[in-house]
Amino acid sequence: MKLKNRLVYVLAVLITLPLLGTVAPAATITVLETFDFPGAGNNTLPQKINDHMTIVGSVIDSAGVTKGFLRFRSGNFSDAFVEPNDTGNLTNGRSVNNAKVVVGEYLNGTDGTLHGYRRLHLTFKEYDVTDAVSTIPLGINNVGDFVGSVVLSDGTQSAFLSLSGNVTMFNITDATATLAYSLNSSQQAVGYYVDAAGVTHGYLRASDGTLTFPIDPAGSTGTILFGNNDLNWVVGRYTDSSGVTHGLFFRTPNDIMTFDFPGAAGFTSLNGINQNGYVSGRYLDSAGIAHGFVGIIGTGTAQPEQSKSPVTPVKPAYPVRLGAPAL
Repeated sequence: MKLKNRLVYVLAVLITLPLLGTVAPAATITVLETFDFPGAGNNTLPQKINDHMTIVGSVIDSAGVTKGFLRFRSGNFSDAFVEPNDTGNLTNGRSVNNAKVVVGEYLNGTDGTLHGYRRLHLTFKEYDVTDAVSTIPLGINNVGDFVGSVVLSDGTQSAFLSLSGNVTMFNITDATATLAYSLNSSQQAVGYYVDAAGVTHGYLRASDGTLTFPIDPAGSTGTILFGNNDLNWVVGRYTDSSGVTHGLFFRTPNDIMTFDFPGAAGFTSLNGINQNGYVSGRYLDSAGIAHGFVGIIGTGTAQPEQSKSPVTPVKPAYPVRLGAPAL
């Protein structure tokens, strides 16, 4: 199969009527700290956060090489890690559970396929769904079950769940790609899918398999849901018609709250949420460099003070690999 047919990991949009969430004026999220993986010119892309405040993510250096990392409650970082079979300069850290088991994917530079791994105490174990051309694990819960997305030999892309070792695949109706990004301990999953127009929409999957979709804030031109906790609180991001990307949070999809990091240059993403309401995310500065932050969801109604000047979105300085699942 041709490489271009294998890597159809693009995001998409639905032409049916969306399940529009009402966007509240501001999320009740307070920024606690910002952080960057050590080194000049690095882009820091945090992903999930566990209940012990360990954050997993990816760091992209000035040469465009992507490696995984862990950041601990103390603020210290692990060494950047690379899956031993990575021959394409891409190892992503996607999710970490309370036992510090990490899942993610790496790139085979020879054929352009992606393959999964699990990492514990510096030891990697490769993982591929049977008969899949590419396997991308994206979320793991505290009992060790995990979710992600696969590309099959016919070029289709489906979401999958691995529950006690048993794999189930599913797709959103009429989607060109479906990706499962997070799974809580009640086996409730969240993710996004791509419609025939190439627009992304969020969805929820209940433990009994019931799918709720599309989930889009009002005015969204593309929505991605990244994480849910054991209360099924959900975080993600969406882009509006002016090209500005906002973080989002909701307890129910009919009451979506939006969050912009103070001073961000048109891009804020909320990528993980733990049981205690702490969130991990990132923002872009005016040079297009990505920085990480930790916040907490509060009970008030105001967000931190931020600039009232018009926001001009900037493009990230790190390379964008077309077709790869969103970070």
